[in-house]
Amino acid sequence: MASEPQGADVRVRFCPSPTGNPHVGLIRTCLFNWAFARHHGGTFVFRIEDTDAARDSEESYEQLLDALKWLGFTWDEGPEVGGPHAPYRQSQRMDIYADVAKRLHEAGHAYECFCTTEELERRRDAARAAGKPSGYDGHCRDLSAEQVAAYRAEGRDAILRFRMPDRTITFTDLVRGELSFEPEHVPDYGIVRANGRPLYTLVNPVDDALMEITHVLRGEDLLSSTPRQIALYAALADIGVGNGTTPRFGHLPYVMGEGNKKLSKRDPQSSLNLYRERGFIPEGLLNYLSLLGWSLAPDRDYFSVEEMVAAFDIADVNANPARFDLKKCEAVNADHVRALAPEDFRDRLVPFLQNAGLLPAQPTAGQLDLLGKAAPLTQERMVVLGEVVGMLGFLFVAPEDFTRDEADSAKVLTADAAPVLEASVTALESVEWATDPIQAVLREALVDGLGIKPKNAFTPLRVAVTGRRVSPPLFESMELLGREATLARLRSALDVARG
Repeated sequence: MASEPQGADVRVRFCPSPTGNPHVGLIRTCLFNWAFARHHGGTFVFRIEDTDAARDSEESYEQLLDALKWLGFTWDEGPEVGGPHAPYRQSQRMDIYADVAKRLHEAGHAYECFCTTEELERRRDAARAAGKPSGYDGHCRDLSAEQVAAYRAEGRDAILRFRMPDRTITFTDLVRGELSFEPEHVPDYGIVRANGRPLYTLVNPVDDALMEITHVLRGEDLLSSTPRQIALYAALADIGVGNGTTPRFGHLPYVMGEGNKKLSKRDPQSSLNLYRERGFIPEGLLNYLSLLGWSLAPDRDYFSVEEMVAAFDIADVNANPARFDLKKCEAVNADHVRALAPEDFRDRLVPFLQNAGLLPAQPTAGQLDLLGKAAPLTQERMVVLGEVVGMLGFLFVAPEDFTRDEADSAKVLTADAAPVLEASVTALESVEWATDPIQAVLREALVDGLGIKPKNAFTPLRVAVTGRRVSPPLFESMELLGREATLARLRSALDVARG
């Protein structure tokens, strides 16, 4: 029996299909494979399973590459990197699969199956009615040459079906322990379509064998196919494909969404693009995704990717389903946002302000300086970077485009606010324009002079100047906005309050 691969001998793969937008469950799988490879100093292979021409798209492939780069994943072999087992897109490996399928057939590990869909369904219905397993019943397993010729004479097409061994298949799952599958529950299965196109059931194990993959860490939904693949690895070794090693398997827990249902691609909260567009940062998102089935310590939710890699052990992954909790994901992301260096935080805000039309493609030095001064006012209270548009947009919007939240304006800029706004304009016209003098003169004019509570005094100013009741610190905001713009907005709000 071969020894367990260790250290640099570890080779894992991440092999998604380029269909639709990247899914957070898919990224969790990538993260665990990547962390496992990096922890052991092994090889992380990125492979594209794009043999389904009807569903795969080049756009999805490009989105996938972009997403992995944004998250900070690097791969040792794969697209754009190359490697000794290239190509790494299955659509470019069809000749390899055709050759392996032919050799499996010639060696007796696979056979032609001429059953029609209608015949298969009738026999399955009969098996179910009799209380028996409804998988393939082996009808074409031992056809004679004459029977094959007769089927061909009828014009029937044949798929190529793999011949499963008539024995129990047992393996030790790295997450779930020892598992056994009886032969009646793992029937012979198709590996090549009638049109000659190979199926996932063939190409995935063939690539694993040729690329000498040592560990397969994948979703629990693929567990039922594992005994099939283990049998196929043995057949591949028999015909000299690969190095004869069967990978170790670890099946990762389901990621559950609302109502404790498996998170699917159709669930809005599953789309990685959604989190990216909202302004989650890679550090926060990867930290949270790592918690879906694993943890660094029982009482610790916040840690870096580097800390995860140093500690990651597949044996510590919990087999129970993990629930995706958006509130917790946001909280973890907020922790990472607060930990960013000031200049890094500022730079990451720029694209969101650009997308909102508040900054040009090439911001000026003055705009970046203003953002650098304003950003610290929001960093402690920001959950996702996209919130910068609402929090700091008032500083960058053109005077003619400035608007206020309608509900906040209607609630706050009433006739009662008119005296506050009028006194504020008067107080601010000649004050030294800095945070402390602004605060002092307004407190004197409103709290002391008008005898009103700070909340009632400053809320109308906040809505007048920033457009919202919730904003960065008021006096700092006024300083950054400047005297001219601040007074213009106060006078505009005064007109609203007076009706």
